[in-house]
Parts: sequence; structure tokens; C-alpha cells
Amino acid sequence: FIAAAAGRTRHIRLGTGVISLPYHHPYMVANRMVLLDHLTRGRVMLGVGPGALASDANMFCIDPERQREMMDESLGVIMQLFDGSGPVTCETDWFKLRDATLQLRPFQKPTLPVAVASVQSPAGVLLAGKHGTSVISLSVPRDTIRSTSLKDQWAIAEKEAAEHGKTMRREDWRLSVGCHLAETREQAFEDIRVGAGQVVTEYTGGTNGNPIPDVPANEIVDYMVENNQWIVGTPDDCIAGIERLQEASGGFGGLLLRAEDWAPRDKLHRSYELLARYVMPQFQGSLTGIIDSQQRSASMKESLQANRRAGLKRATDTFLARPQ
Repeated sequence: FIAAAAGRTRHIRLGTGVISLPYHHPYMVANRMVLLDHLTRGRVMLGVGPGALASDANMFCIDPERQREMMDESLGVIMQLFDGSGPVTCETDWFKLRDATLQLRPFQKPTLPVAVASVQSPAGVLLAGKHGTSVISLSVPRDTIRSTSLKDQWAIAEKEAAEHGKTMRREDWRLSVGCHLAETREQAFEDIRVGAGQVVTEYTGGTNGNPIPDVPANEIVDYMVENNQWIVGTPDDCIAGIERLQEASGGFGGLLLRAEDWAPRDKLHRSYELLARYVMPQFQGSLTGIIDSQQRSASMKESLQANRRAGLKRATDTFLARPQ
């Protein structure tokens, strides 16, 4: 998919969101990603995770208790292969490598961006800190064992990074959130009310067996918004929601929207358009100069208008003083 998209685009960055590392040989992951890095001329990003779907682990006969250990083993090898400092030899109970090197080195220097998903436990942020990668977090951590806030997640990652001589960068931290926008808040909620209920009850709960809100299906969107798990409303609501996430996290660098087919195609496209037109400029600095200029002009409008009127009067007086 990334290779096909690369041929149809020029500037957009393309990433895996995510490759479940226990289901793949690490050498093959590294080799494919470096090739894609060259095909895209440095526009590719590698997102990894342990595998969130129990059905996948069952199909591959993988013990769920081993998935995060397997991801750690795999990611360590992948980072060494990307580094290219020497042949990699490694033996685990699920893969072996002997004097392994990549023929291509990453197009991006020193390496292509790597991000670890953090969804249901601190394992993701621990691995990110250990290997010096960025993090993809849910806007509200779905930790079923212990309560872990976004600020807690970042503190764990920083502590682990320090112990391994790595540095975490907040500007590389992405928060993943469901989002739908419309011209009015009421319209946005109604756009996805049915579809959102189906996604959560039929897929999240009915297919994957994950806990879901104990509310009727047609009230799920209200529940998710009230609990800061989704952002639904107008562009102004979205801006306010992102600012709340900035406060809750202590600061993050990117918002990663989960693409949900919970509304008709035209309404999904309109939501993306509203986000790009009215929300993104607010956080990318595109409006800073414009807003500063408007506020400065507004603060001086009376004196500026007085000067303008004086100039007009002088021009008129000069004209009238000319010999007729």
C-alpha cells in the first residue's frame, strides 16, 4: 500500500500504523522499510506494536504473555540493522540471525522515524524509552491493569530512556484520537451517532471482546466525547479538545486521527476539510502573524484613523488652495 501511495504523492509522509512485530521476522521488517524509505525518498515512518488483536495471536499460535517480549527482541534487532554499524547476530526462541546486514541503508539520516504504540500497558513507552523511538498513545490510555495517565506514560518513557542513554522528544510524541467535525456540534454528533455505535458494539466489543461503555449504542458517541476519548463537534470544539490534551499530557507533537468509517463518505471528507482549513493552522503557526497583525491594527485603530483623516484633509486643503 505504501509503495502504491508513494507513486501517487510527492510530499505527504506515509507510515505503518502499526506492524505487529511478533508476527514478522525482524530482518524482513527492516529490509522492507528501508526499501520503502528509498522509494518514497525519505517520506516513510515505521510504527510498531506487539499485536492488539487476540485473534491474530491465536492464529499464529503465539502466547499473548510473550508478545511484548517478542516485540522488544524484534525492535532491538531492527534498530541495529537500521544503524548499520556492523553485522547482527542474534538467537531467540522464535528467530535467528547470523552476521545479518542490510544491503541498503536508510535514506533518512541518521535513520527513518520509528514509533512504538502504547495502548493497554506501560510496555510501549518502556520500549520507546529503551530504544530511543517516539510513541503513539491513545488520547485516554486504555490500561486495564493499572491507571496510567498521559503524563505518567511520558515520565516512564523518559526514565527508561535515561537509563539506556537515550533521549525522548515531546515533539515526536503522537496522540491517537477519534475525531469527526461538522459545521455545527449537533450535526457532527448526528453524522456518526449510528455508525459510532456500530463500530464500538459490533467490532470493539462484539468481535474483539474488549470492554465497551455500558450505555445504549446510540449514546456511545456522547459517552466517548464526555470522557475525552473522541473529539466530535465544530472546528472550535476540536481546537479546545486538542488544548485539553496538551494540558493532560504536558505537551505532545502530533495528533494522529483514527480513520473510522462511521459516516457517509462525503461527511468524512468534509470533516477532514474542516480540520485542515480551520484546526491545523491554529497549531502549525500559520495564523500567528495574521492574528498578531490584526490585533496590533485593532489596538491602534483610533489613532490610525485619526492620522488617515488628517492626511485626507491635508490633501483636500492642498487641492482647494490651488488656483482655479
